[in-house]
Amino acid sequence: MTKEQQMAASILKNIGGQENLYKIMHCQTRLRLTVNTKEKVDMEGLRSINGVLGVVDDDTLQIVVGPGTVNRVAASLSSLTGLNIGEENNPDDLSLEERAAINKQEIKNRSKKTPIKQLLKKIGNIFIPLIPGLVASGLINGIANFSINAGADPKSTLLSIMVVIGSSLFTFLAILVGWNTAKEFNGTPVLGAIMGMILFNPALANLTIYGEALTPGRGGLFGVIFAAWLITLIEKQVRKGVPNSLDIIITPLISLLTVGLLSLYAIQPLFGVFTDAITNGIQSILNIGGIVAGALLSGFFLPLVMVGLHQGLTPIHLDLIHQFGYTSLLPVLAMAGAGQVGAAIAVYVKTKNKKLRNNIKGGLPVGFLGIGEPLLYGVTLPLGRPFITACIGAAFGGAFQAVMHTGALGIGVSGLSLIPLIAQNKYVYYFIGLIIAYAAGFILTYLFGYNEKMAENIK
Repeated sequence: MTKEQQMAASILKNIGGQENLYKIMHCQTRLRLTVNTKEKVDMEGLRSINGVLGVVDDDTLQIVVGPGTVNRVAASLSSLTGLNIGEENNPDDLSLEERAAINKQEIKNRSKKTPIKQLLKKIGNIFIPLIPGLVASGLINGIANFSINAGADPKSTLLSIMVVIGSSLFTFLAILVGWNTAKEFNGTPVLGAIMGMILFNPALANLTIYGEALTPGRGGLFGVIFAAWLITLIEKQVRKGVPNSLDIIITPLISLLTVGLLSLYAIQPLFGVFTDAITNGIQSILNIGGIVAGALLSGFFLPLVMVGLHQGLTPIHLDLIHQFGYTSLLPVLAMAGAGQVGAAIAVYVKTKNKKLRNNIKGGLPVGFLGIGEPLLYGVTLPLGRPFITACIGAAFGGAFQAVMHTGALGIGVSGLSLIPLIAQNKYVYYFIGLIIAYAAGFILTYLFGYNEKMAENIK
């Protein structure tokens, strides 16, 4: 039995067995499990499993195991239970008591959340399945642009092919976002996808409403998310009054016509103003706020990652790219991981704790590449004070990035991996910002952030 299979078996045991598992999902570093009854989960047992870096108790049970490992553990858990990734256990197989427990847990989860947290969580769930594609496409785009900036012929066949491969996802991203939104809100995914097609259709430029030609993509991905959510709402209401024999014809027809018209006459104009306010506001904050804005944004980003809400910022990055050609926010926020890398290195230099040193050695390589959760849950957060010094170290790097006005052409990566995606040839500025965050995180942690007694928290 492999290590990942052992982890899957232990996880299944500590969440209350197969009968308590409702759904298996995962992102880059976290196994995201939906369970029927949270009371049956042994949290301490989960945290003590060899290879588990941390557990976040949210609406889904988020078990941090690290990049690469998460795919294999999810596959092993799927094989062990017979439940496909993303598939839900058939509710018809549940007893009345189990259904009641699920409903009780959902109500309990909702009562704990603020509206903002619920919104960010929903948005995160929409984009998490897209992350592998965003990472791969962004890196391919970045390599192509880096090569062109280095003097390669932009009209060469190979580079042209790379640009097509790298840009295809971003060209049709609204369709996937619409699909995932409808799926997230229990609607018909293809109807949500059609909303993305409508709002980003190039043919909109030939239409005039309110005396002005429409702009394809105006309202951004937030407009798509709202339209896809609305069509699921309309679909459910229409279905209530339609005979079963006509449902497949009447329900999608009325839903699509209604929301399609509303999208062009109301949603696009309103969300055009909304997204312009967000993107222009962020640009202004970074331009005017400079050092202070960069420091605050990067310094407070790790707590957002800690609770898994950072994915909710994805549409903001993408709308910034859509409007300005790059996102100035991502390089600033990327410094959070760099500060943590510096803090982890300082701990490694000072500690004699074998388990802690192993955690750091395992987390540093991916930490340099922008995946900070292994260090976050395996090192800085359990120790306490190094988490604070890592955030302060990140603030130094974020301040520098804001002053230098660095931007990123794509999303999905950070750390050293983001270098090929840096806009306007500011690769050196971004790299200097990383060094500043590494150094500040190291110095602050070495001097003030760690003593050997803290290692007692590492088990």
